[in-house]
Formats: sequence, structure tokens, C-alpha cells
Amino acid sequence: MSATHDIVAKLWNLCNILKDDGVTYHQYVTELTYLLFLKMAKETSTEDQIPAGYRWDDLERLAAPDRLEQYKKLLLHLGGAGSGLVQEIFANATSFIRKPATLSTLVTEIEKLDWYSARQEGLGDLYEGLLEKNANEKKSGAGQYFTPRPLIDSMVAVMKPQLGDVIHDPAAGTGGFLIAADRYIRSHDNPDNWTEKEQRQYHNDTFYGMEHVQDTHRLALMNLMLHGLDSDPQGAGIRYGDTLGGDGEALGQIGATLMLTNPPFGTKKGGGLPTRNDFTFPTSNKQFCFLQHIYRGLKPGGRAAVVLPDNVLFEGNVGRQIRADLMDKCNLHTILRLPTGIFYAQGVKTNVLFFTRGEKEKGNTKEVWVYDLRANMPQFGKRTQLMRQHFAEFEVAFGGDPLGKAAALKKRVDTGEEGRFRCFGRDYIAERNDNLDLAWLRDDSDDSAEELPEPAALAQMAMVELEAVMAELQGILAELGEEVEV
Repeated sequence: MSATHDIVAKLWNLCNILKDDGVTYHQYVTELTYLLFLKMAKETSTEDQIPAGYRWDDLERLAAPDRLEQYKKLLLHLGGAGSGLVQEIFANATSFIRKPATLSTLVTEIEKLDWYSARQEGLGDLYEGLLEKNANEKKSGAGQYFTPRPLIDSMVAVMKPQLGDVIHDPAAGTGGFLIAADRYIRSHDNPDNWTEKEQRQYHNDTFYGMEHVQDTHRLALMNLMLHGLDSDPQGAGIRYGDTLGGDGEALGQIGATLMLTNPPFGTKKGGGLPTRNDFTFPTSNKQFCFLQHIYRGLKPGGRAAVVLPDNVLFEGNVGRQIRADLMDKCNLHTILRLPTGIFYAQGVKTNVLFFTRGEKEKGNTKEVWVYDLRANMPQFGKRTQLMRQHFAEFEVAFGGDPLGKAAALKKRVDTGEEGRFRCFGRDYIAERNDNLDLAWLRDDSDDSAEELPEPAALAQMAMVELEAVMAELQGILAELGEEVEV
């Protein structure tokens, strides 16, 4: 076992100490973020951003009974002191720990870990391991903020981000897409050869995101920092704000050349319309709102890869209007039908839409290629893990052109009724009332052997929203000192 995996396992097991204090998994990761920030600042010699007297050693040297009181003062103080990053991470920070002995155990055990080996292997990988553990723990409710790493890496691989791209994730979660894009660029280019201007542009004007949940935003900032991606509250980095509000209007005007994202499913809280007024098709459906934000915010020639649930492909009325507008303004060249069971809500069926913003406003989609990675696939979950190799054949079929110029890609051969990759012309799609729920393979692994009718699919979406609400409720009740089973 590597040092990173060993530390992740030990840190995760420490959560058992907090269970007696009524702390949930998601709250534990947030709490751990505060402590790890202090410890990792020491390990990386960046403690100058934290005011003297409020650093790891200052906390660690205190006697156990005094630590909790000082820790709570520290959280309050750092919300308004130190560097901009420190103030963002500790903004409105509160501790869920009630017993001095609990905090002392955490501090002591964190101090014991093999931090030298962790630094050698990468502190970012360590933190990402904790986020993945949290997402896989169903009761944490964090799966809604975490996209499986193999899926992210596959989407990034076919989109081929490069130096000069302006990359957005308007539903950033913990920052997985931006970190994967950075990793891809650095592994396919040599940063040592970049000019000073290119270096400056890369650090200051490449990676943008937005996250609406403050605790998740903290995790994202920590994740980016540990992966070497600086965050500026006024510029590049992941901002705290509402993409479906005025914050999102400003984000959409930056001009993205690449968007990679997995927007939240369900309807806007309270069932109302988004507060921003620049959408052509107002709707309370969050995924349709995010879809409009994405294709409207792309520069001409800009490309996108977006995870969306099945109802986006077939829903009528405003849904049909948005799909038609998307296919007019963009070349919707590829749809990847994803396997079931890869997200926290097991029954929800999802897809990745790949499209490129056209130079003109009409008639950009001539044909849509659909790759079915859902029919006759395993039921993914804890027993059967989703791996990068599950996407290997799709990546080969997709080819080497992230703009999706299908006619130029020799590997895009229509495999007919039996294969997983098929091409559908725009006229055929129009005859289906712009219904993009295009399936042709008999799914022997599905007991129903048919796609669910619209009412059942909508019921699935309602369950997704209910699970998200229950997860939020769990956090609220925990703050009040109550416990709830979700």
C-alpha cells in the first residue's frame, strides 16, 4: 500500500472518533480540511499566509483541555485574517467537535502520519482520496458533488485541453474537472518551455469555476491549492456563487474555449425560476438552465463535455426548445450513454453531451453520433468499480478531434444495429420532435428491456432531488445537535 493510500485510510478511520460527537461524514471532511490546511501549510513551508499564533504548531503544543477553545477562536479569527485563500477557506467556519478529547485525538493522530512520504507522492492525491471516500459513503450525501475520476479522465482525454484554453466548470463541486485538465495539459506539454507570458496566462487566466455550496467550495479551494492551482477570489479559480444567478452571468461573459462539468440534477430550490435574466428559455429545471449557460458561454469554436440525465434528451415543451437551440448554435456531434450506478443515486440514467459552438447561430448540427455504453454493461457500484478501461473503446471510436468533425474521423464507422456506435442525421432527429434519447441495442442486463417511459424517468429525477434535500437536512439537523437517518 502506498503512503498516500495508507494515510487516507488512517484519516478516514479517525471519523469513527467523531461519531460519538454526532458528526456526519461530510462534516468530518470539512472539519478535517481546517486541520489539514494548518498541517499542510507547515509541511509545504507556506505558513506565512497564516497569522502567527494561529498555525499548526501553536495548536499542537497546547495542552489537550485548552486546544478546543483555542481551535474555535482560530476558526473565527482566520475567517478575517491571513491571505485571501485562508480567509476563503475559513469563511463562516465553525467546529462540530464538542469534546476536547476528540480534537486532541485528531491533532495527535494527524501529527503522527508519515508526511514526508505523503509530500513525495503528492498531497493533492491524498486529499482527493479523502474526497472520493466521502463521495462513496452514501450517508454523506456528497456523491452529488463528486464525478467518478475514470469518467472525468475520459472526458478530458477526448477534449484534449491545451495551453491557451480558457477552461470553465460552472458546477465545480470539489474541482475534479479543472484538476484533471491541468494534469492533462502538463503531461502533454512541457511547462519548462513556456514563455513567461504563457506561464502568467496559464496561472491567471485558464481555470475558472463556480460552486454554490460553501462547505463544498472550501473543499474545492483546498483541492486546487494542493494540486498547485492558485485561486483568486476576483479572477481564475473556483468562486463561491450561484451560476443560475447574477454570479453566473459574470462567469458566462469571461468567454470559455472549453467547458467540462457535471451540473446538479433536479429543480431550483423552491421551484422558482433562476434569478438571472439572460436565458432565452426560463425554466426551474436546473440541468436545462446549466445547459443554456454552457452553450451560451462558449466562444465560437469553443467545445464542451457535459454530464446530463436522460430527461434532458427527451423532455418536451421548453426542453425541446432548448435542444433545438443547442443543435442550431452548436455542433452536437456526440452523445455517450453512460452505464447506470456510477453516481450516488443508483437508478438515474445519465449521458455525456459533447458539442462545439458554431461560428454562426443556425444549422450547426448535421448529425449526432451516439455511443451506447449502457446496454449490457455491469451494474457499477461498490462491488464492481468503474475503471478507466471501461471507456477505452469509446475513446478509440471518438477519435482524435475534440471539435467532432465526424466526416474527417475514419474511426467513426456506423456499426449498425449490433454495434455500440451509430450516427443519426439531423432530419431524422427532427422527425422525432428533437428527441435525442436514441437507443437501439436490446439491454439483456435490464429486466425491463426497455427505456422507462417519461413519467417513470421523471419520478427518478424526483428521487435524486429528494436524496439531495435529505442530505442537506442531515447537515442542518447535525448543526442543531440532532441526528437523522437518510
